[in-house]
Amino acid sequence: MSMLRKLFTAVKGGAREAGESIVDANAIRIFEQEIHEGKEAITAAKRNLTEVMAKEMQLTRHIKTLEDKIAQHEEFASQALDKGEEPLALEIAGKIAEFEEEKAAQSPTLSQYQQHIASLKQQIKDAEKQLQENQRQLSIVKTTESVQQATLAVSDTLTAGDSSMASAKESLERIKQRQADRQDRLAAERELADEAQSLEQKMKAAGIGETNDSSADILARIKAKKNS
Repeated sequence: MSMLRKLFTAVKGGAREAGESIVDANAIRIFEQEIHEGKEAITAAKRNLTEVMAKEMQLTRHIKTLEDKIAQHEEFASQALDKGEEPLALEIAGKIAEFEEEKAAQSPTLSQYQQHIASLKQQIKDAEKQLQENQRQLSIVKTTESVQQATLAVSDTLTAGDSSMASAKESLERIKQRQADRQDRLAAERELADEAQSLEQKMKAAGIGETNDSSADILARIKAKKNS
């Protein structure tokens, strides 16, 4: 059982390492996608903010209407009292109470809208600031990645070039050696030819090795053979 747990742990560790390798290999692409998703989130937040602000404006107008009606009916009640119409003034006061009750019921909602608006605005502001920073950092890491890849490419090229130049140097040395060997052979051949020619000249000067007998010598040799 312990062995199975170790195997399972090893498999999980391999999967984690493989996952980390994939993430590392695609880190910039993932970062770009996260920035894109951040933009979409900000757009959605602004849309929600617009809706909340619209509701806040509507409710603000409604409460303002209630306040106007309250002020108007207070004037009506005052006029009724001036005319001795207290029952009518009381009825108007009842209407004012309804307006005030509705206003009291709507005011907390308006306060909540205002708080949500302030909170959303701050969140959007912070998110946009972070988005700008992420975009700046993305530009930096992409530039760094490009520079590093170019540097690696140059390094690989120079390494390959060093190998090629070393190989070319070896080839050049072999060519020079072969030419030197050939030159030595030619020099040796000339030296042997010069030595052979010098020997023949010395022998000729000494009368050695002459094979071209004169006609008189040949005739004398024939006569000697006949008389013998």
